[in-house]
Formats: sequence, C-alpha cells, structure tokens
Amino acid sequence: MKTLFSFVCFLILATGLFPTISTADVKRVHVIPVNKTVENGLLSFLNRSIEDAENDGADLIILDIDTPGGAVDAASEIAKSLTSTPIPTAAFVDKKALSAGAYIALNADQIYMTPGSTMGSAAVIDQHGNAAGKKAQSYWLSAMKSAAEQNNRNPKYAEAMANTKMVIPELNLKGNELLTLTPKQAEQVGYSEGTVKNLDDLLSVLGYEDAKLTYAKMSVSEQIARFLTHPLVVPILLSIGALGIVIELFTPSFGIAGSIGIASLLLFFYGHMVAGLAGMEALVLFIAGIILLLLEIVVPGGVLGLLGLGAIILSFFMSTDNNVEMGISLVIAIVVALGGAFVMMKFFKRKLTAFKKMVLNDSLNTESGYVSNQNRYELIGKQGKTTTPLRPSGTVLIDEEYVDVVTEGGYLDKDVLVNIIKVEGSRVVVRKLTEPLKKEDLN
Repeated sequence: MKTLFSFVCFLILATGLFPTISTADVKRVHVIPVNKTVENGLLSFLNRSIEDAENDGADLIILDIDTPGGAVDAASEIAKSLTSTPIPTAAFVDKKALSAGAYIALNADQIYMTPGSTMGSAAVIDQHGNAAGKKAQSYWLSAMKSAAEQNNRNPKYAEAMANTKMVIPELNLKGNELLTLTPKQAEQVGYSEGTVKNLDDLLSVLGYEDAKLTYAKMSVSEQIARFLTHPLVVPILLSIGALGIVIELFTPSFGIAGSIGIASLLLFFYGHMVAGLAGMEALVLFIAGIILLLLEIVVPGGVLGLLGLGAIILSFFMSTDNNVEMGISLVIAIVVALGGAFVMMKFFKRKLTAFKKMVLNDSLNTESGYVSNQNRYELIGKQGKTTTPLRPSGTVLIDEEYVDVVTEGGYLDKDVLVNIIKVEGSRVVVRKLTEPLKKEDLN
C-alpha cells in the first residue's frame, strides 16, 4: 500500500508539474502580414497586432512583407510602432518590399529575403504619379538613411533607393535610376541577414522551429476600414457624397441620390474611425454642420450656413493625419459637385427645389384668374358724352352708365362727344369724337 500510494503521488506531481515546465519553455512567434498597399488601415491593423503580441508575451515578431509601397505617413507611423516595441522584429521579404515597404523592412531588427524577391525603389511620388516636392523628398531621404543607421546598416544604400543621383559602382548603379536590391546584393551590402526558402526555413534559421506560431488576421471591420481609407477611395467617397447631395437639391423630395450621398459620407467616417484616425467628435461635428445647414433654410441670414459649412470641412480634416491629401480630396469632391449641378441645370433643365419654402413662386396674373380690377374691354369702341371737364380725367356717360375716364393727354370740356379707344385695367382712355374711328385705332 505504501508503494502504491507513493506511485500515485508521483503521477499527480508529474502531471501537474511537467506541463507547466514545458509550457514555460515554449517560444512564441507572432507573424504579421504586410501586404497590398501601405495605408492607414494597415497601420491600424499592425498596431493592434503588435499590441496582441506584447500581451501574449511573444519572443519574436515576423513581418511577412509583400507590398508595392504606399503612403509615406502611414509607413512612418508603422516604423515608430516597430522601433518602440520591446519584442525583437524580423522582416521576411516574400516577393517584394518596395517604396514604403522597403522603409518598413529597414526598421526591423533583421531582414531575410526569399529567392527572387526584391527590396528598394523608394521614390516619393504624389497622387498623380509625379515626383514629390523637394521638401517631401528631403524628409524621405533622411528617414530612409535613419532607418538604415539605427540597425547598423550603411545608409548610402538606403539613400540610393530613393535618390536617382546616387552612383554605386559595386552594384553597377550608374545613376538616373533607383536602387532595387536582389537577395544576393542585399546580403552583399549587409541589408539582409540571409536568404531563406520560406517561412518555415526562416524559423529554423532563427531557432524558432518549435515555437508556437500566431498568425495575425484582419477582422472584417479592419478589412473594410483598410479599403475605405485608401488614398484613392477617399476622394471617391467624398465626391459621391457631394454629388448625391447636390442632385437632391434639384429633386422635389428626398430620394435615392441623397441616400447614396449620405451613405458615402458615413462610410468615410466609419472607415477612419475603425482605423483610429477619427474619433466620435469628428462625426458629431459633421452631424452638427448638417443640422446648421438645414436650419439656414428656415432661418435665413447666412451665419448658420457658414458655420455649418465650416463645421463639415473641419470634421473631415479632424479625420485624417494628412491634411494635404484631405485638401486635395475635398477640392476633387467640390469640382464633381459643381459639375453635377451644371449638368442638372444645363441638360436636364432642373431648378433648385430645396429652397422653395423660402421663395414665393406663385404669381398673381390674369391667366391664373387673378385681377386687381375689372377690365372693361367691352367699352372699347363705344361713344359717350363727358359729364365733367376732363383735365385729363373725369366722367363720361356711356349707355346710361357713368364711367371714370382719362384723355390721351389733352383737355376736354363738358358735354363733348368722345370715343373709348383703350382699356388698361381700371384705366379707360377716351378721344374727342371728330370722325368715326377706324378699327386700327381701337386697342
């Protein structure tokens, strides 16, 4: 019995102690994909993934990079997140790390590339595909060199990735082109710690072949936000929103165009809020601006309208970290809206209906049945006798009816025969009868 009791106690201790020891020895690696275009949606996803890795006590973060580049401001914020985390980072360049992607890779502690992959070609271009201004280029060159220096890499190669004036004989770079490194060249200049076949090979090289892997995945909301915050999508959303509202101004009731316009603007704010670029205050300010514009219709004066327009514009700038791009997007939206208004008025012959309540459109005319006085057209051509002198107005007896009349401008005595030649509302014009009137004299 003593022996059996001792054996059972041993088993209890073994099952309770050994798993704890083995679990504590397991290394943890978090793999974060960096693919497609670098933009603010990707920034939000990376920040959340890095935070998850820190909370999980990860031993290593691997950035699985395959990107053609993207927004400089988003890449700069991603670099800050990488350099501020205490967890070691490794960039795994699978296929390509170009432009902003190369900058992100340079901010990792280690870089590994796969056969056939490339890294570099990091020129700064604007939304139209043209080279950015000197100020932006200067900033980007400094950022590239700084990223290389912080990990003890020769900064001249990073500069050559963004500067076409660099000449590097050992890489056969003769100028007038940007440096793009192959895996062999990257190892040669110290920009890569090695070339690996795949992710499993990289884990083996780093000594994490038995590590517990966690693959960061984008949530549905993050995927939507990443699409909605794309630099090309933002001006489209704003343009659709502005055009929908403008078209609604030319229709008698709220309909499909207005609904689509408001939905586009709400999608803009949703994407930027999920991406962490906009807060609830921006949305509240936007709604307040819309309310002020509606109040302007009821309370004219211009002040509420200007305040509402200013609130709406400010809400858009509060939802971005790149005021230049937002300004360009708003200009595009305004141009599209004005073009839509021109088309509605020019080709569809539409008029603004949104302010009908402020303007009296009805006219009081004879055709609509409105008369200020009875028109006595039946008097034209009749004869009468003046019962008072006409100086030039007075009274004439016509068919036993006294009628107030005026002359054409002259003076007529009492008891003078006259003809009625014109009737204009309450004004009856007479002429002294000298001879029978011709038909063309009667009006």
